[in-house]
Amino acid sequence: MAWKAALGLLVSGLALWWVFRDVDLRQVAADISRADPLLFLLSAAAATGVFWIRAWRWKALLEPVCPGTTFRARFAAVTIGFMGNNLLPARVGEFARAYALSRMTPVPIVASFGSLVLERLLDGVFVVAFLFVAMWLPGFPGFPGGQFEYMGVVRSAGVTVLAAVGLLMVMVFWPAGSVRLLERAAVRVLPKRMARLVVDALEAFLAGVGALREPRLMARALAWSAALWLFNAVGFWIAFAAFDLDLGYVAALFLQSVVALMVSVPSAPGFWGVFELAADVVLVGLWGQAEVRALAYAVGFHLAGFIPVTLLGLWYAWRLGLSVGELGRSEEVVEEEVERTTGISADNPRP
Repeated sequence: MAWKAALGLLVSGLALWWVFRDVDLRQVAADISRADPLLFLLSAAAATGVFWIRAWRWKALLEPVCPGTTFRARFAAVTIGFMGNNLLPARVGEFARAYALSRMTPVPIVASFGSLVLERLLDGVFVVAFLFVAMWLPGFPGFPGGQFEYMGVVRSAGVTVLAAVGLLMVMVFWPAGSVRLLERAAVRVLPKRMARLVVDALEAFLAGVGALREPRLMARALAWSAALWLFNAVGFWIAFAAFDLDLGYVAALFLQSVVALMVSVPSAPGFWGVFELAADVVLVGLWGQAEVRALAYAVGFHLAGFIPVTLLGLWYAWRLGLSVGELGRSEEVVEEEVERTTGISADNPRP
């Protein structure tokens, strides 16, 4: 955890330095203060409304392991998880989300965490898909100068996601064989304990992806995923108007995808720095907006998404009697539960 936290802080620090190195912070603050308050609140409401959609989508992913989970429990766990990502290092919020749901429902921690891995894969598919969609729509300005460099990155992301989807399909419909193959490869190249953890993680993941084997549930998850990212872009779009940026929905659709890809790299809690860097690259580099106005938008809209879900997550955690420290240890709890479920421990290794 220590080295992950240190790496995230380093990446965020470098990103913040790079973005703000030649910018007058007082001008950025002044532009934030001039944002339209009604539109700003509306953009914050849209950014927060995305978590309701996440809670609805999660129902389809959890249905094979625990039918009938309540919306309240799922929404509480979602907000706790994102609050954890905003306040705790190394994206511990993903583990905290699985842990919190297990406190409120009979969903096993292992299956809950596996469903979140599938959720992230669905997010990756739609983020990359809408990146391409935005580039094909009228209103996209094209890439300046280094178009081939940008396109190379975009194509690489698309190929990576497609390869991951293909690999996932193989694992879902051939789980036992996939585990055996991974185990044989892992024991040859990794230390014993690390190899065991890798295999355990795959088994935990496969325990939570039953929705992929049911077309009806998968269709629901795909529909909710599309709705989630289309609606998420609405918040970006409304915030453009709040900060007097004359940009359309295409820019919002493209920017949200770039932000989503950027925040997947290691960063400090709350994704500070990488969010602002993504906005600077897109709004200034592609759409030619003034840098101060673009950074005011980035910081302001980042806060609009950060504050509500953090407060909601803290409130639900308090209602459940969960401290931030306990949530910070949820990664250990999930790992121990994976070991217990798969019947493996350091003293009882896999044959």
